[in-house]
Amino acid sequence: MSLVKTLITSTALAAAMLTAAAPAQAQTRIALVVKSLGNGFFEAAAAGARDAAEEIGDVEIIYTGPTEPTAEAQIEVINTLIAQQVDAIAISANDPDALVPALQRAMDRGITVISWDSGVAPEGREMHLNPSSNELIGDTIIRLAADHLPDGGEVAILSATATATNQNIWIEEAQKVLPNYEGIELVDIVYGDDLSDKSYREAQGLIQSYPDLDAIIAPTTVGIVAAAQAVTDAGKIGEINVTGLALPSEMAGHIESGASQSFAIWNPIDLGYSATYIAHALATDAATAEPGATIGIGHVGEVTIGEDGQAAMAEPFTYDASNIDQFKTIF
Repeated sequence: MSLVKTLITSTALAAAMLTAAAPAQAQTRIALVVKSLGNGFFEAAAAGARDAAEEIGDVEIIYTGPTEPTAEAQIEVINTLIAQQVDAIAISANDPDALVPALQRAMDRGITVISWDSGVAPEGREMHLNPSSNELIGDTIIRLAADHLPDGGEVAILSATATATNQNIWIEEAQKVLPNYEGIELVDIVYGDDLSDKSYREAQGLIQSYPDLDAIIAPTTVGIVAAAQAVTDAGKIGEINVTGLALPSEMAGHIESGASQSFAIWNPIDLGYSATYIAHALATDAATAEPGATIGIGHVGEVTIGEDGQAAMAEPFTYDASNIDQFKTIF
């Protein structure tokens, strides 16, 4: 055999070996886009998304989001994903309307788009996955405060951003049920923009502005921790109860100290897991996002899409001193 032929044969063999050794590319690339990186809630959701990807077997999860929770920053992320030609985008939105043009461009290029946790306007997505029923969440956050105020009292809400879709809907639902809780007065709604330092300052402002304040309700995992710390630092444990939506791992110390009597949350791991199953089913045409359609979400069960293009995953669950130790090491 000539030297040239030997070299050609060796090169071809090496190339074949490299090809055989290269891992097979995932069939479906799903981008899990969060409001901001570094948030424990979304990191738990990402863990669930990866669990779902492993179960499905042909999915690559791209966990991404901006460093600041703004619509402008999310739009930059979306544009990057369009350029990468991902198969699906599952997004928790910082603004329901501002993201629509970018997400429409994604859908025009054949990318499946769903929102989860915090929704996008219908024209910017195929469907939205709520972690729970908005009505149940709104009632729950008021009940958590009212349960420890048998004679009524003043409560305030510390929200995330003023444009966060889910926060605003939950607050609206909470205001609707206020008449059901005798003596409970909502004195203010403030916004910490899901930033720890700003949320802390807003909680301090509530404590100073309302000397008879009995509870701070924060339907945001960042806000509730900041508010509990503000109450602790102000020496108001036992006077002001902090409640809302939180992660057990982040609130265990505040339950122990008494800054918070109880709080609620759905399982963010299940939420990221469910969003991944839905995005995969729609991206592979295994399901449709039509009203009435049912989509399986692995071990969580299934969801049915309503006339408004939305589905609810599960009811929120209450955590307190009786069960916090069981869950604080999980998420």
